[in-house]
Amino acid sequence: MINDLIEYFKNKKVLILGFGREGQSTYKVMRKYLKDQKIYIADQKEDLQATSKILQNDNNVELICGESYLENLESYDIIMKSPGISFAKIDIKKYAHKIKSQLELLLEFFNVFTIGITGTKGKSTTSSLIYNVLKKQNVNCMLLGNIGIPAFDYIDKLKDNMTIVLEMSSHQLEYMKLSPNIAILLNIYEEHLDHYKSFEEYAEAKCNIFKYQKSSDYFLYNADNETINKLVKNIKAKEYKVSFKGKPDLNKNTIYLNEKQVNNTSKENRIYLNENKVYLNNKFIYDKNEPRNLIGDYNLNNIMFVLGVSEILNLNLNETIKIISQFKTLEHRLELVGKYDDVIYYDNSIGTVPMATIEAIEALKEVNTLIIGGMDRGIDYTYFIKYLNNSNINNIICMPKTGHDIAKKLKKEKVYIVNTMEEAVETAKKVTEKNKICLLSPTAASYGFFKNFEEKGNLYKKLVKES
Repeated sequence: MINDLIEYFKNKKVLILGFGREGQSTYKVMRKYLKDQKIYIADQKEDLQATSKILQNDNNVELICGESYLENLESYDIIMKSPGISFAKIDIKKYAHKIKSQLELLLEFFNVFTIGITGTKGKSTTSSLIYNVLKKQNVNCMLLGNIGIPAFDYIDKLKDNMTIVLEMSSHQLEYMKLSPNIAILLNIYEEHLDHYKSFEEYAEAKCNIFKYQKSSDYFLYNADNETINKLVKNIKAKEYKVSFKGKPDLNKNTIYLNEKQVNNTSKENRIYLNENKVYLNNKFIYDKNEPRNLIGDYNLNNIMFVLGVSEILNLNLNETIKIISQFKTLEHRLELVGKYDDVIYYDNSIGTVPMATIEAIEALKEVNTLIIGGMDRGIDYTYFIKYLNNSNINNIICMPKTGHDIAKKLKKEKVYIVNTMEEAVETAKKVTEKNKICLLSPTAASYGFFKNFEEKGNLYKKLVKES
């Protein structure tokens, strides 16, 4: 399998576009197997060779650094694009077919069974839970992708017919022309509008997770999400609709081949919630009231997808339910920080869109203080502002920049404008009622103020624990 990948790179003019974690991962694989081949690297950082230890002794690389790093892309045979690079402001029509990613090449050159998970929110939890269900039922599996583990870091360990769970971001899916064997589309909300030309373009990128599937594949998607329902069409894979609203209707989407209608209804399945019980078609598979650490309906929705995968793979359902009940919340995802001075603190720094914050509030039920704010990426906060104004949240602490903008439209009595996380936590400690909840859920990206949501969440937790 690895030989096919190396042959693909061999004697080609390969550009590694972006030299972060994934770019470095691609470089290491190429240099390991193609010791004498020239490698081209483009990155916005001016001093890349001086600051990158792995490049300092390599005289067979050519660096394109600084503001001009996106120029002359058409001159390369293969462009290995890092997920964070945006092409929103340049025309890529001439070389779009040359753009590749680690995940696409994994699907193309490796004989493995793949389960891909995407969605605006819930990817990491669902991916990790599926991986745990597989691993604890003795499936030879691996977890890679947007979870923070570049696929190329582990390609030497891939074996034939191994099952690979892939967390897939919109950035990773954007130019893909292959889809996983099992595709999961959890939800689509406004996000990353700084990376794409429009919300529609962002949503379309998500759809690549199922667009290239075959009839032998499986596609599970959220039938309650309006955006998804508008985009899901001409499904070739076996279809699983997941819904909180009872048994979904038959899919009206129909495939036409040579003007001849092909009946698609035999491929449809439904995973749905009815009177606190989850069913797959007419089979009862899970009780909503089962004990679990993953609280809230949005986590129940994630669990429904996991149950679907378990059934598709014919795993032991009782064992799957047991594993779900024992699964601990991932860091920064409605994570209980602890109780300090009789105030209960939660870290939901992953909550970078309005719906993620709303769902966290609904899951906790008794939020007394909410901390919001972050980078402005053009998201519409109209509904979120209305929700806050109608909520029972007593204290809303607003950090820059979006928090400050939202604060101007809030009708709440206790709205606090702060400029730093230190000020936010200090204020929260003063105003939150005893035995009530303080929740950090930014409803905006961390970039511009923090390196990422992890750094933001870690600082929040550190400050909370300080006396």
